[in-house]
Amino acid sequence: MKKITELTAELAAPAIAEAGCSLWDVEYVKEGGAWYLRVLLDKEGGVDILDCESISRKLSDLLDEADPIEGSYTLEVGSAGAERALKRPGDFAQFMGRPVLVKLYRAQDGRKEIPGVLAGYDLESGAVTVEAGNQSYTFEKKDVALVRLRVEF
Repeated sequence: MKKITELTAELAAPAIAEAGCSLWDVEYVKEGGAWYLRVLLDKEGGVDILDCESISRKLSDLLDEADPIEGSYTLEVGSAGAERALKRPGDFAQFMGRPVLVKLYRAQDGRKEIPGVLAGYDLESGAVTVEAGNQSYTFEKKDVALVRLRVEF
């Protein structure tokens, strides 16, 4: 049986493509006792509220018809954002050389958050390399809680 996130991605694909957007991620999470189904979009030039509204309406109807989720949940359709999380190998390849923030499960060198520039990603192990100042750090996949883009002003 497919996961809720996979089913949602399949259902949403035509509506997302029709709006000229691409699917960044689907999350199904429980927060504060309530379930949320989040569909995160990307688009050249940025996602706007009209994109989100259009896709949300179409996807809501598709989800009501297919009924893949037992119980109640809140559907949220939004932009992946400028400081989006990088999860898949393609995400890392796309944003190589860009500023990122690596969040670790346990502190290393007294820090759990390391800002730097994405300098490498190992396809086999999932290790992430970041250059911060004149130092290079490589973090094993098991040590990394999150890698997200970082906007510098």
